[in-house]
Amino acid sequence: MVHIPEAIKEKARAVKLVVFDVDGVLTDGTLTYSADGEQVKHFNVKDGVGIKLLREFDILPAIISAKSSAPLSKRASDLGIVHFYPGCHDKWAQLSTLLDDLWLSPEQVCYVGDDVIDLKVMRQVGLSIAPADGYWLVREHADLITDSAGGRGVAREVADVILASRMPLAEAYIKAMLPEFEQSSEVRDS
Repeated sequence: MVHIPEAIKEKARAVKLVVFDVDGVLTDGTLTYSADGEQVKHFNVKDGVGIKLLREFDILPAIISAKSSAPLSKRASDLGIVHFYPGCHDKWAQLSTLLDDLWLSPEQVCYVGDDVIDLKVMRQVGLSIAPADGYWLVREHADLITDSAGGRGVAREVADVILASRMPLAEAYIKAMLPEFEQSSEVRDS
């Protein structure tokens, strides 16, 4: 992202929770099955760095996905994501419960989604973001559209937008350069 409009920066500064959809956001949306029927998903390592950086600056990451799979559970665990809700078909109800538990308001949420199931949530949060290849109707309702397509670094761009609203990105990335950063999948809850 070359330039972030001031209105987006203002919304991003209020964010304390970033909620990611999975298929089409953290993955490219492709479903691959092995010969024995096991599902395979491809995640982008750059997204992992972005999600870890959010945690380093006390911004909670969460996943709310309509689908559930072993690869998704493993990825969420590897990234230390505490607020993980797979197989969720009413994303707004789940997010509302989470907001009550965390004592947050919808204005403090960034939601990243790519398809119509995400619209109900995107219309009610402080900052809504869609990947470059998200469904046209979702892109039309998003506050921001990433340069990246789903599975190609969307979460990293989202982290950059949120962190850049608060500090120079070079300052934020100092933490990512430390040797202990790669081992920092410890689980944190607020």
